Amino acid sequence: MQQTPHQGDRKGRTRLALELGFYLTAAAVIALDQVSKYLIRANLELGQSIPEEGLFRLTYITNVGGAFGILGNQGFLITITSLVAIAAVLIYSRYPAFNRMMVRIALGLILGGALGNLIDRLWLGSVVDFIDLGPWPVFNLADSAVVIGVILLIYYILFPARKGEGLSPK
Repeated sequence: MQQTPHQGDRKGRTRLALELGFYLTAAAVIALDQVSKYLIRANLELGQSIPEEGLFRLTYITNVGGAFGILGNQGFLITITSLVAIAAVLIYSRYPAFNRMMVRIALGLILGGALGNLIDRLWLGSVVDFIDLGPWPVFNLADSAVVIGVILLIYYILFPARKGEGLSPK
């Protein structure tokens, strides 16, 4: 079946919207993450919390390990792992099953979060963390973006919007 010019235009606009959703989400995460970390570094001393007590605080710490401090002092391994994960997101974003806006936004969140923390690791030698929720390990916006992106991706895989929209091969 041959496409009319109008159908081709619509397909092109849809593809452009998906690409913009992916890259703009990643760019927004990187920008918000880096600005928030800059503001923390500029306004708090290392180890300082505002307020000093309470369930939710801004606490300036640095993390040389992975998420939540795992793999402490393994910066090189974490950097290589981050680069592999970033490459995987970029490669898999081309997979036709990922041509759904929710999935593209989820991948954009993961990409932006991974790049946000990688920027810190390469530029500062450690990652700036500052969101302190009581007993939970201190984290940052990049960490949050990765977690939310992974949750959205898992949701999409487990509960596709319509029959045939899951990630299983067709």
